[in-house]
Amino acid sequence: MLTLDGVREMKKILFIIDKIELKYFEFNNLVTNFWMIKEFLLRGNEVKIATIPGLLLRGKKAFVKCYETFIDKENICYKDVPEERLIDDFDLVMFRPDPPVDIDYINATYVFDFVNHPRVVNSPSSIRDFNEKLHSLRFSEYMTDCIVTSSLKDIESFLKENKQIVLKPLNRCFGSGVMYLYEGDPNTRTIINTLTNNESTLVMVQKFIPDVKKGDVRVLTLGDKVLPYTVKKLPGNDDFKFNTHNDNFLTKSDLTADDISLFTPVAEKLNSMGIQMAGLDVIDKKIIEINVTSPCYFIKEINSIYGCSLEKEICDYLLTPTLLSV
Repeated sequence: MLTLDGVREMKKILFIIDKIELKYFEFNNLVTNFWMIKEFLLRGNEVKIATIPGLLLRGKKAFVKCYETFIDKENICYKDVPEERLIDDFDLVMFRPDPPVDIDYINATYVFDFVNHPRVVNSPSSIRDFNEKLHSLRFSEYMTDCIVTSSLKDIESFLKENKQIVLKPLNRCFGSGVMYLYEGDPNTRTIINTLTNNESTLVMVQKFIPDVKKGDVRVLTLGDKVLPYTVKKLPGNDDFKFNTHNDNFLTKSDLTADDISLFTPVAEKLNSMGIQMAGLDVIDKKIIEINVTSPCYFIKEINSIYGCSLEKEICDYLLTPTLLSV
């Protein structure tokens, strides 16, 4: 945003990141936050970083113990000297701790119930209310056949009907605990009982999509729009799904105009719910999961594949005056 004399107005921006990301902060250009923080700094903004343990409340005011970031050559760095700041003093907060959404994560979202001024992306309360697997069923018309249950009988019946299925724990991440089953698999009951904790824990059960062997596509939303850039995430050599973030398992996957039109209503609905940045995992035009916590935008790979600067487009959107003034 420019002032009347053409000088870019400095914004105060806070990133809530993951503890492991803080540990490897300077050089981790595989992480979406790396590119956004660097771009914000290049534009002359003040960018602070913090992790969930740095959040605190005093009465009705939310504070954070955070660190100043800066650019050193091509890397981003931070001063390892914590400072306490009132969260309402920031113009924008990027709430991007990694899942799982455990009790510490939930408690962090409660802290933001006491934040009034800055726009928070994605809205912590919206993330709290949106399970990335279970609430994907809000968009069931875009999905393969699916149920959420803890019942052994229901899952066995679903398996009999669909012949091949995938079971997913509701609160894990990065493919952890996701299991494939085929009709007649001798481990069927063992796998079902393990994932459901003997019928006491809900799981998502989806009809298996054979094209998963060709990889799943990460469709990116930003506000009301579907971005035209995407990558296909290929399964690992020892798995039926993507499980390794490196160039050997990522390839270009162009979206057609029809694809963008198909998923635009999903972007619009998510945005209306306070989820302005999301990653749809798609196989054969079917959504299998919606990532809303700290969705990876694969900026390094997309920039290389498309010859673009995706981080600039993202930051342009996030610094839109109408967005910051809401």
